[in-house]
Amino acid sequence: MTNMITFSSRLTFVYKVIFPVIWISGFGLGMIGVELAHDTPLAVKFTFATVWVLGTVFIMWLCAPLKRVRAGDSALYLSNYLKEISVPVGLIDCVTENRWINIHPVTIHLSADTEFGRKIVFMPKARMALVWSRHPVVGEIERLAQTAAAGGAP
Repeated sequence: MTNMITFSSRLTFVYKVIFPVIWISGFGLGMIGVELAHDTPLAVKFTFATVWVLGTVFIMWLCAPLKRVRAGDSALYLSNYLKEISVPVGLIDCVTENRWINIHPVTIHLSADTEFGRKIVFMPKARMALVWSRHPVVGEIERLAQTAAAGGAP
């Protein structure tokens, strides 16, 4: 593999694995403490439990799908940190970005199923730019796909 380009952030593993484990277990232990406290009002217990459940759902929705994404040799190399697969660049349909979430998750939409599905979500490298501006990695991946569609090398 020559000229490998890494599109995803070095912090992907932290956001995918470490942060969820610490937040979910830490808040869960706090919730157990609140539940076991005899003088805690029922409304506080209910609120704490609700925040823990909603926070856990949101974190799992945001962080669990994150992948490490690299490109080279006319393919994307996608990893969930347990397994890495290779996907031809020609399978890229489009690339979108969620600018509403602070990590700006980027989604690569594929035209065929892979072991990781048709949507690959990753956290791009941090950059200094306007908050609402498009991340440059979106254009880079789109150019790779256009080059592959035109029959050229990436």
